[in-house]
Amino acid sequence: QVQLVESGGGKVQPGGSLRLSCAASGSFFSFNAMGWFRQVPGKERELVADITSGGSTNYADSAKDRFTISRDNVKNTVYLQMNNLKPEDTAVYYCHAEARVSKFTSNRYWGQGTQVTVSS
Repeated sequence: QVQLVESGGGKVQPGGSLRLSCAASGSFFSFNAMGWFRQVPGKERELVADITSGGSTNYADSAKDRFTISRDNVKNTVYLQMNNLKPEDTAVYYCHAEARVSKFTSNRYWGQGTQVTVSS
């Protein structure tokens, strides 16, 4: 029982910015990694950025110069700051987390997705 609630999506003009938030709640001890994926119709879900428990980050090539992933461990929230958005960034963005839910078990969870639309 881990829930990931995303917010911050919407419509923005090219060159604009959005900040996505993903708040984790439920019964878990810690997370091993959290990240953001995106998906457009007819294509597979693709990693945008993630951050590990050790604080290391990883970005897709299309995102590394414009997006920043961060986390707030107190709030159990991960953020994706997206700057200089382009029409090709249009997609449904999904929060993902690998959380330790018991002494022996870690599970992977997905948020419901939030739509990001970049258009004039």
